[in-house]
Amino acid sequence: MLIVVLIAMASLGVLASDPSPLQDFCVADTTSPVLVNGFVCKNPMHVNAEDFFFSGLNKPGNTNNRLGSNVTTVNVNQIAGLNTLGISLARIDYAPFGVNPPHTHPRATEILTVIEGTLHVGFITSNPQNRLIFKVLNAGDVFVFPEGLIHFQFNRGHKNAVAIASLSSQNPGVITVANAVFGSNPKIDESVLAKAFQVDKKVINYLQSQFWMDNNN
Repeated sequence: MLIVVLIAMASLGVLASDPSPLQDFCVADTTSPVLVNGFVCKNPMHVNAEDFFFSGLNKPGNTNNRLGSNVTTVNVNQIAGLNTLGISLARIDYAPFGVNPPHTHPRATEILTVIEGTLHVGFITSNPQNRLIFKVLNAGDVFVFPEGLIHFQFNRGHKNAVAIASLSSQNPGVITVANAVFGSNPKIDESVLAKAFQVDKKVINYLQSQFWMDNNN
């Protein structure tokens, strides 16, 4: 019985990640009306090199925004050949003092490599400790953000910074904390947020108006 339980637990660990391929590849057929966890496979006879290709990651993203950062994603929506392969990529550009604000990837662990510049990065452990684990990174440094934990990056330098993030899912998802809480549609009742954050409702109203406009422009 113990052996059966151990095998079952090991199987659950395997099933907790993106589904593994059962053939050489399963290029996403984004035109199919069939709904599955991921995408159905394109006819392999119709697959070509373009299904595994993306160009432009060498180009800086536009950081002319309130956060001073830009994320260029390369996941299954950009490269159909990533379907079932359990991996994706992103380029992150930071203006001086730009921030990639606190967010979480519900389906992926992230490993970040700094290409140029200096970044202050960190993640927060789950309740009840809510411990902040952080470090200052320079070009060539690598840092890991565990799956599902809130994390951030901040360019603390006077020059632009660039990082490349690899993620353990073809579609890791992203939830930006402030946008989700204050910019939800429909809005979360102000009484709920005022109680949760222990602030006046006027503060909540202001934050909701700002984030709601950002999310719906």
